[in-house]
Amino acid sequence: MFRDAWNSVSRRRIALVSAVFMFAGPVPARSAGPPVAEYTLANGLELVVIPDHRAPVVTHMIWYKVGAADETAGKSGLAHFLEHLMFKGTAKHPAGQFSAVVAAFGGRENAFTGADYTGYFQRVPSEKLKTVMEFEADRMNGLALTDDDVLRERDVILEEESQRIGNNPRARLGVQIDAALYLNSPYGKPVIGWRHEMAQLTRDDAVGFYRRFYGPNDAVVVVAGDVEPEQAFAFAQETYGKVKRNDNIVPRRRPKEPPPVAARRLTLADSRVEQPIMQRAYLVPSFATAAHGESAALEILAHVVGAGSNSRLYRELVIDRQVAVAASAWYDSLALEMSKFGIYAAPRGGVSLPELEAALDAVLTQVKENGVTDEELERSKNKLVADAVYAHDSQASMARWYGSALTTGATVDDIARWPDRIRAVTGEQVRDAARRWLDLRRSVTGYLVKDDRPPAERHL
Repeated sequence: MFRDAWNSVSRRRIALVSAVFMFAGPVPARSAGPPVAEYTLANGLELVVIPDHRAPVVTHMIWYKVGAADETAGKSGLAHFLEHLMFKGTAKHPAGQFSAVVAAFGGRENAFTGADYTGYFQRVPSEKLKTVMEFEADRMNGLALTDDDVLRERDVILEEESQRIGNNPRARLGVQIDAALYLNSPYGKPVIGWRHEMAQLTRDDAVGFYRRFYGPNDAVVVVAGDVEPEQAFAFAQETYGKVKRNDNIVPRRRPKEPPPVAARRLTLADSRVEQPIMQRAYLVPSFATAAHGESAALEILAHVVGAGSNSRLYRELVIDRQVAVAASAWYDSLALEMSKFGIYAAPRGGVSLPELEAALDAVLTQVKENGVTDEELERSKNKLVADAVYAHDSQASMARWYGSALTTGATVDDIARWPDRIRAVTGEQVRDAARRWLDLRRSVTGYLVKDDRPPAERHL
Protein backbone atom coordinates (compact mmCIF):
# COMPACT_ATOMS: atom_id res chain seq x y z
CA MET A 1 0.00 0.00 0.00
CA PHE A 2 1.07 3.53 -0.30
CA ARG A 3 0.33 6.97 0.91
CA ASP A 4 -1.23 8.64 -2.17
CA ALA A 5 -0.35 12.23 -3.12
CA TRP A 6 -1.54 11.98 -6.68
CA ASN A 7 -5.16 13.06 -6.63
CA SER A 8 -4.18 16.71 -6.38
CA VAL A 9 -3.20 18.52 -9.58
CA SER A 10 -2.21 21.79 -7.93
CA ARG A 11 0.92 23.51 -9.19
CA ARG A 12 2.44 23.65 -5.72
CA ARG A 13 4.27 20.61 -4.47
CA ILE A 14 2.33 18.14 -2.34
CA ALA A 15 3.05 16.96 1.20
CA LEU A 16 1.59 13.71 2.46
CA VAL A 17 0.12 14.63 5.80
CA SER A 18 -1.98 12.46 8.10
CA ALA A 19 -4.36 9.63 7.33
CA VAL A 20 -6.64 12.00 5.45
CA PHE A 21 -4.38 11.75 2.40
CA MET A 22 -3.82 8.01 2.50
CA PHE A 23 -5.13 5.69 -0.17
CA ALA A 24 -4.86 1.93 -0.22
CA GLY A 25 -3.95 0.30 -3.50
CA PRO A 26 -2.20 -2.83 -4.74
CA VAL A 27 1.28 -3.13 -6.11
CA PRO A 28 1.18 -4.16 -9.77
CA ALA A 29 1.96 -7.65 -10.99
CA ARG A 30 4.91 -8.03 -13.31
CA SER A 31 3.41 -11.17 -14.80
CA ALA A 32 0.46 -9.18 -16.13
CA GLY A 33 2.51 -6.46 -17.80
CA PRO A 34 5.76 -5.71 -19.64
CA PRO A 35 9.15 -6.93 -18.40
CA VAL A 36 10.76 -4.57 -15.91
CA ALA A 37 14.46 -3.80 -16.28
CA GLU A 38 16.74 -2.94 -13.35
CA TYR A 39 20.15 -1.25 -13.45
CA THR A 40 22.61 0.18 -10.94
CA LEU A 41 25.02 2.88 -12.07
CA ALA A 42 28.61 3.00 -10.86
CA ASN A 43 27.78 5.91 -8.54
CA GLY A 44 25.05 3.89 -6.83
CA LEU A 45 21.94 5.27 -8.52
CA GLU A 46 19.23 2.66 -9.11
CA LEU A 47 17.25 2.73 -12.36
CA VAL A 48 14.02 0.85 -13.04
CA VAL A 49 12.47 0.94 -16.52
CA ILE A 50 8.88 -0.14 -17.24
CA PRO A 51 8.28 -0.12 -21.02
CA ASP A 52 4.85 0.96 -22.25
CA HIS A 53 4.63 1.80 -25.95
CA ARG A 54 0.93 2.60 -26.23
CA ALA A 55 1.54 6.37 -26.34
CA PRO A 56 4.65 8.42 -27.21
CA VAL A 57 5.13 9.74 -23.65
CA VAL A 58 7.15 8.80 -20.58
CA THR A 59 6.75 9.34 -16.86
CA HIS A 60 10.10 10.04 -15.24
CA MET A 61 10.37 9.95 -11.45
CA ILE A 62 13.31 10.33 -9.13
CA TRP A 63 12.81 9.11 -5.58
CA TYR A 64 15.23 10.00 -2.80
CA LYS A 65 15.41 7.62 0.15
CA VAL A 66 14.79 10.37 2.67
CA GLY A 67 11.60 11.74 4.13
CA ALA A 68 10.10 13.40 7.16
CA ALA A 69 11.08 10.49 9.42
CA ASP A 70 14.76 11.25 8.74
CA GLU A 71 14.69 14.83 9.98
CA THR A 72 16.72 16.03 12.95
CA ALA A 73 14.65 16.40 16.10
CA GLY A 74 13.28 19.92 16.34
CA LYS A 75 13.45 20.46 12.57
CA SER A 76 10.16 18.90 11.50
CA GLY A 77 8.97 19.82 8.03
CA LEU A 78 12.50 20.08 6.69
CA ALA A 79 12.16 17.31 4.08
CA HIS A 80 9.05 18.94 2.66
CA PHE A 81 10.63 22.39 2.85
CA LEU A 82 13.62 21.21 0.81
CA GLU A 83 11.24 19.67 -1.72
CA HIS A 84 9.86 23.16 -2.35
CA LEU A 85 13.33 24.71 -2.48
CA MET A 86 14.51 22.21 -5.11
CA PHE A 87 12.56 24.29 -7.63
CA LYS A 88 14.66 27.41 -6.96
CA GLY A 89 17.22 26.64 -9.62
CA THR A 90 20.96 25.98 -9.92
CA ALA A 91 23.95 27.91 -11.19
CA LYS A 92 23.42 26.27 -14.57
CA HIS A 93 19.63 26.58 -14.70
CA PRO A 94 18.03 29.60 -12.99
CA ALA A 95 14.80 29.32 -11.02
CA GLY A 96 11.80 28.56 -13.21
CA GLN A 97 13.71 27.32 -16.24
CA PHE A 98 13.11 23.63 -15.60
CA SER A 99 9.38 24.21 -15.14
CA ALA A 100 9.21 26.42 -18.23
CA VAL A 101 10.91 23.77 -20.37
CA VAL A 102 8.53 21.04 -19.18
CA ALA A 103 5.55 23.31 -19.87
CA ALA A 104 6.89 24.11 -23.36
CA PHE A 105 6.99 20.37 -24.07
CA GLY A 106 3.32 20.17 -23.12
CA GLY A 107 4.37 18.11 -20.11
CA ARG A 108 3.45 18.00 -16.43
CA GLU A 109 5.57 18.04 -13.30
CA ASN A 110 5.17 17.96 -9.56
CA ALA A 111 6.79 16.63 -6.41
CA PHE A 112 5.81 14.98 -3.15
CA THR A 113 7.12 14.21 0.31
CA GLY A 114 6.35 11.25 2.54
CA ALA A 115 7.70 9.90 5.80
CA ASP A 116 10.20 7.65 3.98
CA TYR A 117 10.86 9.33 0.64
CA THR A 118 10.85 12.53 -1.40
CA GLY A 119 10.11 12.43 -5.11
CA TYR A 120 10.01 14.58 -8.23
CA PHE A 121 8.34 13.66 -11.51
CA GLN A 122 7.70 14.79 -15.05
CA ARG A 123 5.43 13.41 -17.76
CA VAL A 124 6.81 14.46 -21.14
CA PRO A 125 7.05 13.33 -24.77
CA SER A 126 9.35 10.34 -25.11
CA GLU A 127 12.01 12.23 -27.05
CA LYS A 128 12.41 14.66 -24.12
CA LEU A 129 13.34 12.03 -21.54
CA LYS A 130 17.06 12.80 -21.63
CA THR A 131 16.34 16.51 -21.21
CA VAL A 132 14.44 16.07 -17.95
CA MET A 133 17.11 13.65 -16.74
CA GLU A 134 19.71 16.35 -17.37
CA PHE A 135 17.75 18.88 -15.32
CA GLU A 136 17.23 16.45 -12.44
CA ALA A 137 20.87 15.38 -12.46
CA ASP A 138 21.91 19.03 -12.29
CA ARG A 139 19.80 19.82 -9.25
CA MET A 140 20.83 16.61 -7.50
CA ASN A 141 23.95 18.39 -6.23
CA GLY A 142 23.83 21.85 -7.83
CA LEU A 143 21.01 23.56 -5.94
CA ALA A 144 21.66 27.27 -5.36
CA LEU A 145 19.69 28.98 -2.57
CA THR A 146 19.56 32.54 -1.32
CA ASP A 147 18.18 33.73 2.01
CA ASP A 148 15.35 35.47 0.13
CA ASP A 149 14.43 32.19 -1.60
CA VAL A 150 14.27 30.43 1.73
CA LEU A 151 12.25 33.07 3.56
CA ARG A 152 9.69 33.39 0.77
CA GLU A 153 9.26 29.63 0.49
CA ARG A 154 8.98 29.27 4.24
CA ASP A 155 5.95 31.54 4.09
CA VAL A 156 4.55 29.27 1.36
CA ILE A 157 4.85 26.10 3.43
CA LEU A 158 3.31 27.82 6.45
CA GLU A 159 0.33 28.81 4.31
CA GLU A 160 0.14 25.25 3.00
CA GLU A 161 0.07 23.97 6.58
CA SER A 162 -2.80 26.32 7.35
CA GLN A 163 -4.79 25.10 4.35
CA ARG A 164 -4.08 21.38 4.68
CA ILE A 165 -4.01 21.01 8.45
CA GLY A 166 -4.94 24.10 10.40
CA ASN A 167 -8.18 24.73 8.51
CA ASN A 168 -9.08 21.07 8.01
CA PRO A 169 -10.61 19.45 11.11
CA ARG A 170 -10.31 15.92 9.76
CA ALA A 171 -6.64 16.45 8.97
CA ARG A 172 -6.11 17.84 12.46
CA LEU A 173 -7.68 14.70 13.91
CA GLY A 174 -5.39 12.51 11.82
CA VAL A 175 -2.33 14.40 13.02
CA GLN A 176 -3.38 13.96 16.65
CA ILE A 177 -4.03 10.24 16.18
CA ASP A 178 -0.59 9.71 14.63
CA ALA A 179 1.07 11.65 17.44
CA ALA A 180 -0.65 9.43 20.00
CA LEU A 181 -0.10 6.17 18.11
CA TYR A 182 3.66 6.47 17.67
CA LEU A 183 5.26 6.81 21.08
CA ASN A 184 8.86 6.81 19.87
CA SER A 185 8.90 6.54 16.09
CA PRO A 186 9.37 9.72 14.00
CA TYR A 187 6.18 8.69 12.15
CA GLY A 188 4.35 10.43 15.00
CA LYS A 189 4.98 13.89 13.57
CA PRO A 190 3.17 15.27 10.52
CA VAL A 191 5.08 15.09 7.26
CA ILE A 192 4.48 18.78 6.66
CA GLY A 193 5.91 19.49 10.11
CA TRP A 194 4.85 21.06 13.38
CA ARG A 195 4.03 24.66 12.61
CA HIS A 196 6.15 26.19 15.38
CA GLU A 197 9.21 24.30 14.11
CA MET A 198 8.49 25.05 10.45
CA ALA A 199 8.52 28.78 11.27
CA GLN A 200 12.14 28.51 12.47
CA LEU A 201 13.63 26.65 9.49
CA THR A 202 16.61 28.39 7.87
CA ARG A 203 18.75 28.26 4.77
CA ASP A 204 21.47 26.47 6.72
CA ASP A 205 18.94 23.83 7.79
CA ALA A 206 17.87 23.23 4.20
CA VAL A 207 21.39 23.18 2.75
CA GLY A 208 22.63 20.87 5.49
CA PHE A 209 19.78 18.43 4.90
CA TYR A 210 20.38 18.57 1.13
CA ARG A 211 24.09 17.85 1.46
CA ARG A 212 23.46 15.04 3.89
CA PHE A 213 20.81 13.11 1.98
CA TYR A 214 20.71 13.99 -1.72
CA GLY A 215 22.97 12.10 -4.08
CA PRO A 216 22.89 9.34 -6.71
CA ASN A 217 23.66 6.66 -4.12
CA ASP A 218 20.45 7.57 -2.25
CA ALA A 219 18.15 7.74 -5.27
CA VAL A 220 15.92 5.52 -7.37
CA VAL A 221 14.92 6.65 -10.86
CA VAL A 222 11.80 5.05 -12.29
CA VAL A 223 10.93 5.51 -15.97
CA ALA A 224 7.61 4.20 -17.26
CA GLY A 225 6.53 4.68 -20.84
CA ASP A 226 7.59 4.71 -24.44
CA VAL A 227 11.29 3.92 -24.14
CA GLU A 228 13.44 0.82 -24.45
CA PRO A 229 15.32 -0.12 -21.28
CA GLU A 230 18.72 0.06 -22.98
CA GLN A 231 17.99 3.58 -24.21
CA ALA A 232 16.84 4.76 -20.77
CA PHE A 233 19.98 3.25 -19.25
CA ALA A 234 22.17 5.05 -21.77
CA PHE A 235 20.45 8.36 -21.01
CA ALA A 236 20.90 7.76 -17.28
CA GLN A 237 24.60 7.02 -17.77
CA GLU A 238 25.03 10.25 -19.73
CA THR A 239 23.22 12.39 -17.16
CA TYR A 240 22.94 10.95 -13.65
CA GLY A 241 26.09 8.92 -14.19
CA LYS A 242 28.17 12.12 -14.15
CA VAL A 243 27.08 13.02 -10.59
CA LYS A 244 29.53 12.05 -7.88
CA ARG A 245 28.51 9.82 -5.00
CA ASN A 246 27.58 11.59 -1.78
CA ASP A 247 29.83 10.15 0.91
CA ASN A 248 27.72 11.76 3.66
CA ILE A 249 24.93 9.25 3.06
CA VAL A 250 24.74 6.47 5.63
CA PRO A 251 22.14 3.74 6.28
CA ARG A 252 18.96 5.01 7.90
CA ARG A 253 18.67 4.22 11.60
CA ARG A 254 15.61 5.43 13.47
CA PRO A 255 14.16 5.10 16.95
CA LYS A 256 12.00 1.99 17.14
CA GLU A 257 8.45 1.86 18.42
CA PRO A 258 8.03 0.00 21.74
CA PRO A 259 5.31 -2.64 22.07
CA PRO A 260 2.06 -0.82 22.94
CA VAL A 261 0.44 -1.72 26.25
CA ALA A 262 -2.55 0.62 26.58
CA ALA A 263 -5.43 1.78 24.39
CA ARG A 264 -5.46 5.52 23.85
CA ARG A 265 -8.40 7.82 23.14
CA LEU A 266 -8.78 11.44 22.17
CA THR A 267 -11.52 13.89 21.22
CA LEU A 268 -10.99 16.90 18.98
CA ALA A 269 -13.67 19.60 19.06
CA ASP A 270 -13.78 22.12 16.22
CA SER A 271 -16.44 24.70 15.44
CA ARG A 272 -16.15 23.95 11.70
CA VAL A 273 -17.20 20.31 12.02
CA GLU A 274 -20.40 19.54 10.12
CA GLN A 275 -20.22 15.75 10.32
CA PRO A 276 -18.83 14.05 13.45
CA ILE A 277 -16.63 11.03 12.79
CA MET A 278 -14.68 8.37 14.59
CA GLN A 279 -11.31 7.21 13.37
CA ARG A 280 -9.04 4.53 14.77
CA ALA A 281 -5.49 3.50 13.98
CA TYR A 282 -3.83 0.25 15.05
CA LEU A 283 -0.05 -0.15 15.15
CA VAL A 284 0.69 -3.07 12.78
CA PRO A 285 3.68 -4.33 10.81
CA SER A 286 4.52 -2.97 7.39
CA PHE A 287 5.70 -5.22 4.59
CA ALA A 288 9.30 -4.42 5.62
CA THR A 289 8.75 -5.38 9.27
CA ALA A 290 6.19 -8.20 8.96
CA ALA A 291 6.78 -11.91 9.28
CA HIS A 292 6.21 -13.98 6.14
CA GLY A 293 2.58 -13.74 5.01
CA GLU A 294 1.48 -11.22 7.66
CA SER A 295 1.38 -8.17 5.42
CA ALA A 296 -0.66 -9.96 2.73
CA ALA A 297 -3.10 -11.19 5.39
CA LEU A 298 -3.54 -7.62 6.61
CA GLU A 299 -4.18 -6.52 3.01
CA ILE A 300 -7.00 -9.05 2.73
CA LEU A 301 -8.33 -8.18 6.20
CA ALA A 302 -8.56 -4.49 5.33
CA HIS A 303 -10.35 -5.28 2.08
CA VAL A 304 -12.89 -7.63 3.68
CA VAL A 305 -13.55 -5.31 6.60
CA GLY A 306 -13.67 -1.95 4.92
CA ALA A 307 -13.22 -1.75 1.13
CA GLY A 308 -16.37 -0.63 -0.62
CA SER A 309 -20.07 -1.37 -0.32
CA ASN A 310 -19.55 -5.14 0.01
CA SER A 311 -17.31 -4.78 3.06
CA ARG A 312 -18.33 -5.95 6.51
CA LEU A 313 -18.36 -2.47 8.01
CA TYR A 314 -20.38 -0.92 5.22
CA ARG A 315 -22.96 -3.71 5.09
CA GLU A 316 -23.40 -3.94 8.85
CA LEU A 317 -23.23 -0.29 9.83
CA VAL A 318 -24.58 1.56 6.80
CA ILE A 319 -27.03 -0.87 5.17
CA ASP A 320 -28.26 -3.30 7.82
CA ARG A 321 -28.16 -1.43 11.12
CA GLN A 322 -28.26 2.07 9.56
CA VAL A 323 -26.16 3.62 12.30
CA ALA A 324 -23.60 5.10 9.90
CA VAL A 325 -23.52 7.05 6.65
CA ALA A 326 -19.98 5.91 5.85
CA ALA A 327 -17.53 3.25 7.03
CA SER A 328 -14.22 2.01 5.69
CA ALA A 329 -10.84 0.49 6.56
CA TRP A 330 -7.36 0.58 5.05
CA TYR A 331 -3.87 -0.77 5.59
CA ASP A 332 -0.65 1.06 4.76
CA SER A 333 1.96 -1.62 4.08
CA LEU A 334 4.73 0.41 2.44
CA ALA A 335 6.77 1.85 5.28
CA LEU A 336 10.25 1.19 6.60
CA GLU A 337 9.02 0.90 10.18
CA MET A 338 5.84 -0.29 11.92
CA SER A 339 2.80 1.03 10.07
CA LYS A 340 -0.93 1.32 10.71
CA PHE A 341 -4.30 -0.22 9.99
CA GLY A 342 -7.01 2.43 9.92
CA ILE A 343 -10.76 2.44 10.42
CA TYR A 344 -13.20 5.29 9.77
CA ALA A 345 -16.92 5.73 10.34
CA ALA A 346 -19.41 8.61 10.32
CA PRO A 347 -22.66 8.28 12.31
CA ARG A 348 -26.15 8.72 10.96
CA GLY A 349 -28.14 11.56 12.52
CA GLY A 350 -29.30 10.75 16.03
CA VAL A 351 -26.55 8.14 16.60
CA SER A 352 -23.83 9.03 19.08
CA LEU A 353 -20.16 8.28 18.46
CA PRO A 354 -20.01 5.82 21.39
CA GLU A 355 -23.01 3.96 19.93
CA LEU A 356 -21.34 3.86 16.52
CA GLU A 357 -18.06 2.68 18.03
CA ALA A 358 -19.83 -0.14 19.89
CA ALA A 359 -21.47 -1.31 16.67
CA LEU A 360 -18.17 -1.12 14.82
CA ASP A 361 -16.36 -3.12 17.49
CA ALA A 362 -19.08 -5.77 17.30
CA VAL A 363 -18.27 -6.24 13.60
CA LEU A 364 -14.56 -6.57 14.34
CA THR A 365 -15.28 -9.06 17.11
CA GLN A 366 -17.20 -11.23 14.64
CA VAL A 367 -14.17 -11.32 12.36
CA LYS A 368 -11.82 -12.14 15.23
CA GLU A 369 -14.03 -14.95 16.50
CA ASN A 370 -15.33 -16.45 13.28
CA GLY A 371 -12.91 -15.26 10.61
CA VAL A 372 -14.00 -14.43 7.07
CA THR A 373 -16.11 -16.51 4.71
CA ASP A 374 -14.67 -18.35 1.73
CA GLU A 375 -16.70 -16.04 -0.52
CA GLU A 376 -15.25 -12.92 1.12
CA LEU A 377 -11.75 -14.31 0.90
CA GLU A 378 -11.96 -15.16 -2.79
CA ARG A 379 -13.76 -11.95 -3.70
CA SER A 380 -11.08 -9.86 -2.01
CA LYS A 381 -8.25 -11.79 -3.62
CA ASN A 382 -9.78 -11.50 -7.08
CA LYS A 383 -10.47 -7.80 -6.70
CA LEU A 384 -6.99 -6.94 -5.42
CA VAL A 385 -5.24 -8.94 -8.12
CA ALA A 386 -7.54 -7.56 -10.84
CA ASP A 387 -6.83 -4.01 -9.67
CA ALA A 388 -3.13 -4.78 -9.95
CA VAL A 389 -3.58 -5.88 -13.56
CA TYR A 390 -5.66 -2.83 -14.46
CA ALA A 391 -3.01 -0.59 -12.92
CA HIS A 392 -0.82 -1.22 -15.95
CA ASP A 393 -3.07 1.14 -17.86
CA SER A 394 -1.47 4.07 -16.04
CA GLN A 395 2.19 4.96 -16.43
CA ALA A 396 2.07 7.16 -13.36
CA SER A 397 0.53 4.41 -11.23
CA MET A 398 3.21 1.96 -12.29
CA ALA A 399 6.03 4.40 -11.60
CA ARG A 400 4.75 5.46 -8.20
CA TRP A 401 4.10 1.90 -7.04
CA TYR A 402 7.61 0.82 -7.92
CA GLY A 403 9.14 3.96 -6.46
CA SER A 404 7.26 3.84 -3.17
CA ALA A 405 8.04 0.14 -2.74
CA LEU A 406 11.73 0.41 -3.58
CA THR A 407 12.25 3.28 -1.14
CA THR A 408 10.57 1.42 1.73
CA GLY A 409 12.51 -1.81 1.80
CA ALA A 410 10.94 -3.85 -1.03
CA THR A 411 12.58 -5.12 -4.20
CA VAL A 412 11.41 -5.40 -7.80
CA ASP A 413 10.99 -9.13 -7.21
CA ASP A 414 8.82 -8.42 -4.14
CA ILE A 415 6.59 -6.23 -6.28
CA ALA A 416 6.35 -8.86 -9.01
CA ARG A 417 5.37 -11.55 -6.51
CA TRP A 418 2.71 -9.47 -4.74
CA PRO A 419 -0.24 -11.19 -6.53
CA ASP A 420 1.17 -14.60 -5.60
CA ARG A 421 1.38 -13.57 -1.94
CA ILE A 422 -2.22 -12.37 -2.04
CA ARG A 423 -3.45 -15.58 -3.67
CA ALA A 424 -1.66 -17.66 -1.02
CA VAL A 425 -3.45 -16.06 1.96
CA THR A 426 -5.75 -18.42 3.86
CA GLY A 427 -8.85 -17.63 5.85
CA GLU A 428 -7.04 -18.79 8.98
CA GLN A 429 -4.26 -16.26 8.37
CA VAL A 430 -6.79 -13.45 8.01
CA ARG A 431 -8.52 -14.44 11.25
CA ASP A 432 -5.17 -14.68 13.04
CA ALA A 433 -4.18 -11.25 11.76
CA ALA A 434 -7.41 -9.78 13.12
CA ARG A 435 -6.91 -11.44 16.49
CA ARG A 436 -3.29 -10.43 16.84
CA TRP A 437 -3.20 -6.94 15.40
CA LEU A 438 -6.69 -5.50 15.93
CA ASP A 439 -6.11 -5.34 19.66
CA LEU A 440 -7.34 -2.15 21.32
CA ARG A 441 -4.10 -1.95 23.29
CA ARG A 442 -2.38 -1.33 19.95
CA SER A 443 -4.76 1.46 18.99
CA VAL A 444 -5.73 5.10 19.22
CA THR A 445 -9.42 5.97 18.80
CA GLY A 446 -10.25 9.54 17.89
CA TYR A 447 -13.56 11.38 17.91
CA LEU A 448 -14.11 14.52 15.86
CA VAL A 449 -17.01 16.59 17.20
CA LYS A 450 -18.42 20.05 16.73
CA ASP A 451 -17.32 22.68 19.24
CA ASP A 452 -20.51 24.52 20.18
CA ARG A 453 -18.96 26.76 22.78
CA PRO A 454 -19.15 30.55 22.27
CA PRO A 455 -16.01 31.91 20.55
CA ALA A 456 -14.87 33.63 23.72
CA GLU A 457 -14.62 30.26 25.48
CA ARG A 458 -12.49 28.58 22.84
CA HIS A 459 -8.79 28.65 23.59
CA LEU A 460 -7.44 27.16 20.34
